Amino acid sequence: MFSNTELLQHNERLEKFAYKLTRNEADAQDLLQSTLLRAIEKKELFKTGSNLYSWLSKIMYNLFVSAYRRKTKFETQYDPEPYIEKQKLDASQDIKMEFQDVDNAMDELSDDHREVLVMVCVKGMQYAEVSDKLDIPVGTVRSRLSRARENLQARLEETKETIPYVPTVPRTHQACVAA
Repeated sequence: MFSNTELLQHNERLEKFAYKLTRNEADAQDLLQSTLLRAIEKKELFKTGSNLYSWLSKIMYNLFVSAYRRKTKFETQYDPEPYIEKQKLDASQDIKMEFQDVDNAMDELSDDHREVLVMVCVKGMQYAEVSDKLDIPVGTVRSRLSRARENLQARLEETKETIPYVPTVPRTHQACVAA
């Protein structure tokens, strides 16, 4: 058997070993604590005259390997991220075309109208925020937004008339155009 003071003499070396295994300070401290606890619990299994550090480091290594195996078996097995990544789909061609049409129509707007439209409809800013940011009255923000929506709608309708088949405005932009 060994005493607790003998156990603490190897604390610094065990701490370094734990850090080498885990490569993380917090995990190393947890592993060290678990090792010392296990050593105290299994004190009677230690053979007097054998190397205490070797015995402690073997306990630490076994605890680390067990935790690693448990983590890889259970935590990654039920981790939804890989499944979700596989389920992602690219936008269909129609939706890509709709966004391209909206993008082209946005490019035709004046800078003032486009800026207000983006701030309110895309970024979700309040009229007062836009007013402060652009240093213009709230009434001007509302006026520019109204004209921007009208111009955008008109350009999208022009596109629809010139091309035989163009899907409607994307659902994400309908709030900006129709509001």
